[in-house]
Amino acid sequence: MARFEIPEGWTVQAYRFALDPTPTQVRELASHAGAARFAHNHMLALVKAVMDQRAAERSYGVSDAELTPVLGWSLPALRKVWNQRKVSCAPWWGENSKEAYNTGLDGLARGLDAWSASRHGQRAGRAVGFPRFKTSRAPRSVRFTTGTIRVEADRRHVTLPRLGAVRTHESTRKLARRLEAGSARILSATVRQDSAGRWHCALQTIVEAKTRPAHARRSVHPVVGVDVGLKADSLLVIATPAGVEVERIAAPKSLSAAQSRLRALQRRAARQHGPYDPATNTRRAPSKRWRRTQARIGRTHAHAAAVRRDVLHKATTTLAQQHQVVVVETLNAAGMRAKGGARKRGLNRALADAALAEIRRMLSYKSRWYGSALVEADRFFPSSKLCTACGRRKPNLTLADRIFECDAAECGMRIDRDLGAAINLARLGEPTTLGEQSPAGSGPVAGRGATRETEPAPAGDAAGDETSTPHHQTVDQTGTASPQGEAA
Repeated sequence: MARFEIPEGWTVQAYRFALDPTPTQVRELASHAGAARFAHNHMLALVKAVMDQRAAERSYGVSDAELTPVLGWSLPALRKVWNQRKVSCAPWWGENSKEAYNTGLDGLARGLDAWSASRHGQRAGRAVGFPRFKTSRAPRSVRFTTGTIRVEADRRHVTLPRLGAVRTHESTRKLARRLEAGSARILSATVRQDSAGRWHCALQTIVEAKTRPAHARRSVHPVVGVDVGLKADSLLVIATPAGVEVERIAAPKSLSAAQSRLRALQRRAARQHGPYDPATNTRRAPSKRWRRTQARIGRTHAHAAAVRRDVLHKATTTLAQQHQVVVVETLNAAGMRAKGGARKRGLNRALADAALAEIRRMLSYKSRWYGSALVEADRFFPSSKLCTACGRRKPNLTLADRIFECDAAECGMRIDRDLGAAINLARLGEPTTLGEQSPAGSGPVAGRGATRETEPAPAGDAAGDETSTPHHQTVDQTGTASPQGEAA
């Protein structure tokens, strides 16, 4: 199946709205999400049964030509088998849109493909396990790609297949204006329930290339470096190559602020009648009070996530709009939390609360929206261990050392650790010869002319298949950027 190609001069953007469905629509949304889960689990069980049958037949000495036929793992193959079996295994299938079952099958096809690619060494990153069955407590979601998907003229409703017009908590005027002007087109709609129980609708659209708003002023500092941290007063430290501290953004610490409430709610839930009996190791019907407490826990987590997301969106939007070149670190956020056990749980919680990977992800597409360039330092670039004055590296620096003191007798530089890291990062974004290595061996840095708005810096490792990324770019030996592919 051919991939959808984004027209020239357009980019992909998602609009997310909180829904206010009626009780009937809530039941229908839950039914669609349950149908997607059923289709996923049913076909996964069939895939596992075929694999086990073929393995058993091989153990009996059956030739490959006489083995049970292979069940295809692609979406068209899974959908063909599902259509043949749905009348017998799901006689109620007509109550939901076909997109609900397609959602479950598409997720299964992607999971099987990722497992196969990881198993054969064709996928980067950590190993991907075999797909698992989805439980009733798994996140509920369904995706619509065909049928009636539109924003109503009253700008307070979105229309979805089989569900009709669903009211939104907020106005849809931003998207409606683009649709009316012909500068936007809706591709699909994904409805998802968050941990607080609220349903959200994310409309994936293609829009004419965004530009920097007229009211957004340009900073007097075209090149800045951004160091991310865990301290309450320095989530983001922004500095220039000359050593000027532009801004220091405090961390919201929303999860830490909610710990006392979460601790009380979780202790209350432990005393109530939950779905598991530790004495008999069996499941039991949960009580209404346990369900009510779990809903409060979910709302607390959702509020903490919303506060964190709001701060990160505002900070990254300002960076992308005001500066021409933004230099960030390439951190292995998942690896930083992988080990340590109970002795490291406080640090792991702080890392999760800071959402370090989200900052780079947001900047990766916002820099393309607003015409700025994002430069990413190599993962092993020692930004915190380099002296900003003489360039000497201090290898024995620990996390507890918040002040950098240069060991060189002739230097004696003393500077805040986070500020020094931001300065070292900013210097990677200065116009230099393409392919020139920094003294610390950080790899190729931005080519000459990186401060020009018309020539974005190379995307680096972050150029993934994100919904807001229209092109992957590489830089050839002549210093020109060429598109490598497009996001679907």
